[in-house]
Amino acid sequence: MTSLASLSISGKVGTLALNRPESRNALSLQVLRDAHERLDELEKSQGVVVLVVTGTGPAFCAGMDLKAVMNDPAAPGVLLHSLADLTLRVRKLPQVTVAKVQGAAIGGGCGLACVCDVAITHADSKMGYPEVDLGVCPAVVAPWVVRKIGPGRARRVLLSGGTMSGREAYEMGMVDVLVESREALDGACEDLVQRLASGGPGALAATKDLLNQLDGSLADAVIKRGADLSAKVIATPETRAMLMAKMGGAAKS
Repeated sequence: MTSLASLSISGKVGTLALNRPESRNALSLQVLRDAHERLDELEKSQGVVVLVVTGTGPAFCAGMDLKAVMNDPAAPGVLLHSLADLTLRVRKLPQVTVAKVQGAAIGGGCGLACVCDVAITHADSKMGYPEVDLGVCPAVVAPWVVRKIGPGRARRVLLSGGTMSGREAYEMGMVDVLVESREALDGACEDLVQRLASGGPGALAATKDLLNQLDGSLADAVIKRGADLSAKVIATPETRAMLMAKMGGAAKS
């Protein structure tokens, strides 16, 4: 069985890629399990200074797998807690993490980009948090969005729903580095990664840990409470009706 998340290492740089392109790398339980397993492998490796997080195919990550959410009443809680744990693990890695957003990063996928230390994308990518449009509460990603762009802008983004272009995300502060075209992304990301990897591993890890302490990133309970809240909202008849209507009466990935 093909893994739905891959890890490749070249010198000081590792790449964690979600590998479910036919579903735009939507976050199913198996995608999350495989991503956790790849992080287990990373933690056993030596010498990796920078981890690039990306997706295979045209999309970065389309967010939560709605089919799994709708078809199994227990799935939302399990999936959301697994996503919460994944964001915490990525944040706490000693490696500097770079989100390479080559295409759409939606909902939990956009949250995964925000939890990385640095995010890079191109002007025409699609990013955002349309959860409230679906009747869903974006509680797992909310703390990371607040830390990334501040509470005022986070309120505007999360309560308004919808999506924005990569350029708008850059102007909002969700993205740190912007290139004009998809074709320019690979080279720009490589330059960024090599610049980061040239730093002292011990200094980078210590600085990242300090920053995590300063901005409250180590407060696991807040993220896990968000998973409980999101699962509770998804279980309501109102949200299930909205999701079914959005999907034309049939669950889709």
